[in-house]
Amino acid sequence: MKNKFITKMMKLLSACALVFALGACSTQPADNGDALYKAGTYTAVANGNNGEVEVAVTFSDDKIETIEVTKQKETEGLGTTAMDTLSKAIVDAQSLGVDTIAGATNSSNALLNAVKDCVQQAGGDVEALMNAVINKGAGEEVTLSSDLVVVGGGAAGMSAALRARELGLNVILLEKMSFMGGAISISGGNQVVFGSKLQNEAGVSDDSVESMVADFMANGANLNVPELLQLYAENVGATTDWLHENQNVEFDMEGGLHVLAEYSHDRELAYAGGGSGFAKTYREQVENSGAEVYLNTRATELIVDESGNVIGVKAEGSDGTHYTINAQSVILATGGYGNNKDLLSEEMQSALYYGPQSSTGDGIIMATAENVGAATRLMEYGKRYPNGIEVSEGIAKSTIAGNIAAFSEGAILINSEGKRVVNEKASNREILTVELAQPEQMLYLLMDASTFETFKSKLATGGIAGTDIETWLAANGSSAPVFVKGDSLSELAKVIGMDAAVLENTVSTYNGYVAAGNDEEFNRPAQYMTQPLADGPYYLVEQKPRFATTMGGLVVNPSLEVLNAEGNAISGLYAAGEVAGGVMGDDSPSGANNGWALTSGKLAAEAVAKQLGK
Repeated sequence: MKNKFITKMMKLLSACALVFALGACSTQPADNGDALYKAGTYTAVANGNNGEVEVAVTFSDDKIETIEVTKQKETEGLGTTAMDTLSKAIVDAQSLGVDTIAGATNSSNALLNAVKDCVQQAGGDVEALMNAVINKGAGEEVTLSSDLVVVGGGAAGMSAALRARELGLNVILLEKMSFMGGAISISGGNQVVFGSKLQNEAGVSDDSVESMVADFMANGANLNVPELLQLYAENVGATTDWLHENQNVEFDMEGGLHVLAEYSHDRELAYAGGGSGFAKTYREQVENSGAEVYLNTRATELIVDESGNVIGVKAEGSDGTHYTINAQSVILATGGYGNNKDLLSEEMQSALYYGPQSSTGDGIIMATAENVGAATRLMEYGKRYPNGIEVSEGIAKSTIAGNIAAFSEGAILINSEGKRVVNEKASNREILTVELAQPEQMLYLLMDASTFETFKSKLATGGIAGTDIETWLAANGSSAPVFVKGDSLSELAKVIGMDAAVLENTVSTYNGYVAAGNDEEFNRPAQYMTQPLADGPYYLVEQKPRFATTMGGLVVNPSLEVLNAEGNAISGLYAAGEVAGGVMGDDSPSGANNGWALTSGKLAAEAVAKQLGK
């Protein structure tokens, strides 16, 4: 027995020595004879963000050889990239103590849980692998140089990098996450396309800059910065054509232009494949452009010379590498600050957050540092939507895709008293205003069984899986988010604490409007009242204010140069996308933020190239 134990420990120590350079060592052998694992391939399933994730893990006697995701429905380029990254990290380190991927926690945990299951099946020691130490490097110092550093790999940053490369600039792009994509990759995937060839092809040729500006000013409470809004309106069409013709971005022309209450002319299209489809295409374009991309690398400080000019960026990689990057210009495209409560107003802190974890205001923090001195504006505002469900404390998921489909059938919005209070096809801003006026700042979406099935089928785009819905319905309103089912309206009212007579009268009145083809109370268009609320069962789903996008940010001029408190341009420093504040006013209409990010990123690169004589 003693010799067998020594042989086993020697084999384990050999395996530890092999992986020591990778920074991991398991100190507890599995009880598999002389082996750490029972060699073979094992499969397991765990719940991800959008459904089940199935993995196949292959083991030799002494190591995890490969991890393959064989089935998944995770968001393309976000969840999928996270699982690929995590799989490689586990194999490289021979450890389960790897960090989950920020912004894709559910996908990461699904991958980890499934791999743990496979380790157990193979007779391995999960606890030892969880505790295995991972060496993150010794902090190597690296100095780089480039014409341009783009900080942030979302829509604005990728646009800037692509256009700068077209114009002949050497480009380094820094992205603190493990993937490029940012907010657009988890957005609904819609974009303002005013002035583009595609808008004309889709049937609208009488739109104008003046009309777009007027619509945006009305939606933004006239707080919009006029010169930035004018810049946006005059350039988004050319940007859209550039995306389509030069960057392989496809739009959903079959779905056509969207009819939206915020716009006097139809000017929004969806991307083919939604936001994740767009991000996948754009990532490939950046990867093929010749730009140097550093993932898992967070910019920490702007480098400023004695004259106050920005001449580069300092950054730190997740492996501990410290970068000093000297550059003639820097474009900040770091997104918003919705996930940083220190930068949010009290009002915005009360709304549920559903945006990317990466939106922590890094660009604003770096640019407003004392040695840079950038100015900000409209920091108290954010884009709130009225259709969130609270999936964990303070965190939302969006039901907007389900709502749009349900409102084409028989769904209505009611308050906690059971009364209908708004035109369900009004603008998001109008519905939000009504929602915020309710004592609990909440409405309910009321549906019959047929409409609920339609609603449910559209929720995957918001990261809501069928298994989630089943769990919430089983709770039947006893926990958040509130998903309630009742065989009759009176049963539904009892569960939620409403007056059954009020609720029944609300439904009867609405059904009368459907039959007459005229909503006498709220003027919901007849084409969106295609069927009455039928017999039960009935469903109620909570609707709470949610936000991802912040409206405030750095003060920039029409050349996208960042200005200081005295209103002077900070030489060498530009900003694009959400980090540049003011274009939307206090609220953004649908498709506007994606369009602005892409347009301003392109324009910022053109401004840099012009400044550098390219």
